[in-house]
Amino acid sequence: MVEKITKTDEEWRKLLTPDQYRVTREKDTEAPFSGQYCGFKGRGTYRCVACGLELFGSDAKFDSGTGWPSFSKPVSESRIAEKEDMSLSTPRTEVLCPRCGAHLGHVFPDGPPPTGLRYCINSLALDFTPEETVDPSEDRQDPSASASP
Repeated sequence: MVEKITKTDEEWRKLLTPDQYRVTREKDTEAPFSGQYCGFKGRGTYRCVACGLELFGSDAKFDSGTGWPSFSKPVSESRIAEKEDMSLSTPRTEVLCPRCGAHLGHVFPDGPPPTGLRYCINSLALDFTPEETVDPSEDRQDPSASASP
């Protein structure tokens, strides 16, 4: 289970940009195809912009053509909270950060196999951490095998 974080609205406003606050705290949605991670193809981990919790891996990201970053699964089921959303005429399932309660987006049952799920997530609710890469110029020789004169 993920330990919860609680902050006041004033604390969230100091921590987040106005657009991030609007999406994560007021449950708004960024315009389609406007988010920085919509067509992004970097390898790494997507985290909650509000609290840093690891949510999705780049291996689960796919191009759904919807205009928002889409993922087939979270890094762990404990890293996502879901809640019924009746704000529109059609019922939907809202996706939230289980640690801080940030609104992330919605999940739909029209994703690729094997999960069949499409986590449609606002870029403004995400922060990306790239995979660590090994510097190819780094010497990988065994230090005990040094060439001493």
